[in-house]
Amino acid sequence: MPANPRSSRSATGASSSRPRIERIGHRGAPREITENTLPSFERAFDLGADGVELDVHLTADGTAVVHHDPDVPIQTRPRSVTRPIATMTWKELSRVEISPGLTIPTLEAVLALARDRGTVYVELKGKGVEQRALAVIRGSGARCAVHSFDHEAVKRSARLAPEIPRGVLFDEYPRDVVGSMRDASARDVWPHWQLIDRTLVEQVHNAGGRVIAWTVNAATAARELQDLGVDALCGDDLRLLEQWSADAAG
Repeated sequence: MPANPRSSRSATGASSSRPRIERIGHRGAPREITENTLPSFERAFDLGADGVELDVHLTADGTAVVHHDPDVPIQTRPRSVTRPIATMTWKELSRVEISPGLTIPTLEAVLALARDRGTVYVELKGKGVEQRALAVIRGSGARCAVHSFDHEAVKRSARLAPEIPRGVLFDEYPRDVVGSMRDASARDVWPHWQLIDRTLVEQVHNAGGRVIAWTVNAATAARELQDLGVDALCGDDLRLLEQWSADAAG
């Protein structure tokens, strides 16, 4: 397991008064540029993100692509329709503009962009996506971790690529967070930020894990979460997290 990022030190070698909290761009920098696109991820890193979070699906021909929903809008006349990504080839999907001039990227392309800039947190979505996604991650040289609401997919990832850190997502308060971590061999716990309390943070830390809060879009919430001891904040607005970080350091 990597060194605990909470034990941060200043440039002078002295321990900082507050732990260093990782700032993660939720699907890039979606408050400025369309989410889950290459320009959005690049903008997040330009704004000082320590990492980015993204969603991965598989095309019909097995390409790992970055998009939140399982379907994409297809413009037809006189109206648009949606098609499942799983029924489209990469060649078909690559022609779809999700906003003017912006298309859906492959996971490989995002990892190439991020290779020397920060961590990429890959949410596994869709049936059987983990095997292909892990293969792309292994071949990329990028610093990555995977996570999912599907804890069985996380468990399978542990068997397929034990060296890649894993996380479990929660949108309800976990009944047994340590048991969930142990069952999935997970390092990271991703609860919705409103679920987080001191008990949850202490349980995860005592089990050797990290707490990553999503989706944090208010400075007041960021301050509360820091006081609770979370390890990372995942949000839509890196400018807000940057300002909060500067205020906290001051």
